[in-house]
Amino acid sequence: MPRTARFRRGCTALILSTALLAGGATACGRGGDRSDRSTDVSVQGAPAAVQVDAAEEALRLAEAAPSPSPSTEAQKQKFAKTRFVANAGLAAGATYQWIIKPYRAGKFKKGASGRKFALVKAGLAGAFAYNRLKAASDNAKGDPLLSKAVGPLTAGIDSLKGLGSKLRKGDANDADIGAFEKMINGVKDAGKSAGAPVTDQVPSLSQLSR
Repeated sequence: MPRTARFRRGCTALILSTALLAGGATACGRGGDRSDRSTDVSVQGAPAAVQVDAAEEALRLAEAAPSPSPSTEAQKQKFAKTRFVANAGLAAGATYQWIIKPYRAGKFKKGASGRKFALVKAGLAGAFAYNRLKAASDNAKGDPLLSKAVGPLTAGIDSLKGLGSKLRKGDANDADIGAFEKMINGVKDAGKSAGAPVTDQVPSLSQLSR
């Protein structure tokens, strides 16, 4: 364990010990030991749904925690490529799974079975893909090769901004779907040329709605 982490844990332990000693009498007077036991029971004996909610909250907090910043230039470039690949992969997966695939299957046509739900998912996927592509474009700036390869695609990515809404309303046409497909392919080609190949990563519906 790094010295900084051990030092922080030591400080945290000291502060907690001091606080507990200072409030010991009050805690005992209020039945602190019983309170601790009841808290344990309320979590471990909770219904499954509550336990799942608690797990999801813990995961959310863990994901929100700051990650260590890369120090050297090589590490920064590697970090930029990793983030680019992750964001571009999610954009590609969402676009293919929830936009291109159902469109080709005729799911967006009037009268098609499940059309309304398909359009809602496509609208969410459109907004999600746009946001992930914007993030990937920003990630690319951290690597010279990626920056050069992705730079010319910036205007095309920006043009996708309102297409999620058109998809949701059922107003998207061949050109709109083609714009998404063209941009995904362009980003994939850019990544490949810069040594950062992109693989489709299909997000869940819950991820689309975040």
